[in-house]
Amino acid sequence: MKIMKFGGTSVGKPERMFQVAELITRDVEPKIVVLSALSGTTNTLVSIGDALSKGNKQDARQIIEKLDAHYQVFINELLHSDDARIKARKLIAEHFEFLQIILRISFNDALSKDILAQGELMSTKLFSVYLEEKGISHELLPALEFMSIDANDEPHVLDIRVRLEQQLAKHPDKKIFVTQGYVCRNARGEVDNLKRGGSDYSASLIAAAVNASVCEIWTDIDGMHNNDPRIVNKTFPIEQLSFDEAAELAYFGAKILHPASIWPAQQFRIPVRLLNTMQPEAKGTLIVEEAGSQGIKAIAAKDGITEVRIKSSRMLLAYGFLRKIFEVFEKYRTPIDMITTSEVAVSLTIDSQQHLDQILRELEPFGEVEVTGGQAIIAIVGNELTQTPDILSRLFASLTPVEVRMVSYGGSMHNISILVPGGSKIQTLQLLNKGLFGLD
Repeated sequence: MKIMKFGGTSVGKPERMFQVAELITRDVEPKIVVLSALSGTTNTLVSIGDALSKGNKQDARQIIEKLDAHYQVFINELLHSDDARIKARKLIAEHFEFLQIILRISFNDALSKDILAQGELMSTKLFSVYLEEKGISHELLPALEFMSIDANDEPHVLDIRVRLEQQLAKHPDKKIFVTQGYVCRNARGEVDNLKRGGSDYSASLIAAAVNASVCEIWTDIDGMHNNDPRIVNKTFPIEQLSFDEAAELAYFGAKILHPASIWPAQQFRIPVRLLNTMQPEAKGTLIVEEAGSQGIKAIAAKDGITEVRIKSSRMLLAYGFLRKIFEVFEKYRTPIDMITTSEVAVSLTIDSQQHLDQILRELEPFGEVEVTGGQAIIAIVGNELTQTPDILSRLFASLTPVEVRMVSYGGSMHNISILVPGGSKIQTLQLLNKGLFGLD
């Protein structure tokens, strides 16, 4: 059995759903098809929640009505028979009735999660009606029946496996299953989600749970590129990456893959393929245990970085000083991306300012604290980079015009990270594309 995940742009228009139906019927291997919400839907649902949280029920109502109208047009273009259209409208009406009902009740965080789940629930139901109209045998599997997270928001593959196998066993004659990405239940049994981009995570977890032959992630780009194609003119897809390389790229800003989606596949040794819905014959990128080659593979950038610098000539070399610093960030569940130390200072970066004020207050007793926001981490990723000749000289020769604020080298065999001002991100990516890959 293989897993095929299609993102929002791959199902965002009726003609894209037509393509998806063709792709999932190209071979006879049993498969589970994981769908995201139609492109734009999740952002709209977020807007509804934001309006309700501010008490703007009229604004929320207008957004709901506009989204409903979009789905009515989508149904007309997706389906051709009256019976199929009637069925689809009835199914979608149930979700918009729910959205209308929430206008009359008190808004809370749990309700917000219910709102966000509507996108994937609607996209899979519409696709199921389309497959039915085309006479394609399949079964719609409710992800809320098997996908779950614990009290720490962590999924457990073995628990998911047990529940998923029970669902599959109910339909032994089916070869195609359709289910929702992103959505799950939490430890309290409430509707929850795997956070933004979580459909990739769903696909990887499902692949691990069923010991899939492959986990295919279908998007609108032909694999992981060596640089950001939205910013840099000349880029190319990477044929093969190791799990470690792919994880570094995903974490440090490569948008094609959700960062969390690597570890389930890696843990259970499930190959991952990144493929293009619009160019299905393109090779894409294969992610497996072996790197395939040595040296630099790709560059990624992560925005919205805050640098925190603690200067303390009195305490820095004292026993336990760094541990105490880390404990402050742990207390507020704020991950640290990069860290460098000197005899009198420690500099580190975080990608969230949610608890920054509290963190800074607790850091003040340790020394003078400086904060610089609006930074960007540029990650140079590859295999055995520390053994690649002239890597550092080539890197810094490329960046002569750029202010480099921090460098992380040696902590990983797969990654060299630098911190630059956010305004220099585009220039840095372009300079590195020329200096490291010889592409203007």
